[in-house]
Amino acid sequence: MENIIKIGHGKFWIDSNSILCAQFNNDNPNYRLDSNKVKQYIEVITKLCNGTAMPFLIDIRDSKGTFSPSAAHLFANSPTLLKLRISEAFVLNTIGIKLLIASYKRLYNPNTPYSVFSDIESAKAYCIETKNKFYGSN
Repeated sequence: MENIIKIGHGKFWIDSNSILCAQFNNDNPNYRLDSNKVKQYIEVITKLCNGTAMPFLIDIRDSKGTFSPSAAHLFANSPTLLKLRISEAFVLNTIGIKLLIASYKRLYNPNTPYSVFSDIESAKAYCIETKNKFYGSN
């Protein structure tokens, strides 16, 4: 993992398969992601992707908290991210976060392909598959 950028509870990097990886580790159930933090995340993602569209692998195992509606809307509809995000693979291990992601996708971002996984390897396989479809290779 080269070029890891950490911001608050988040860590971002590009892996060897050209997948944008994000890992969030927040143990405060009262934490609420706001638009200002999302703006910082968008800057980091833009820098790491360097103009190349790629799948996003988002590891939120054992993470707690929620997001403000404005933060969710910004992350889902940022023109910059819309150009860079091929798909999203969420890795999680709690029903609460699974419900949070399902609500986010249904309300704010129904058009970006996504899937939910309990392990990193399955999520990576999904990311590679969607990247290959996007770029036209098998």
